[in-house]
Amino acid sequence: MNASQIKEHMEVIGADGAHVGTVDRVEGQRIKLTKQDSGEGAHKGHHHYVSLGLVADVEGDKVRLSANGAVAVTFEEEEKGSPAA
Repeated sequence: MNASQIKEHMEVIGADGAHVGTVDRVEGQRIKLTKQDSGEGAHKGHHHYVSLGLVADVEGDKVRLSANGAVAVTFEEEEKGSPAA
């Protein structure tokens, strides 16, 4: 898998076809998801990240992960904000 194949607005799906998120951009060794796919509650409005290590394939306009959608979500990393001054 070549990270340069992953483009903005591609859908990220689990191995089971479940929607995980939408690509904002690739940052280092992870995919930054758009805020619109950030979840609910305390997670709402934060960017989330998925490790490139979970990417199994890029198929057309979809990034397919090696884990099922529900499992992949547990591996997402939340954006860390700087501490309040």
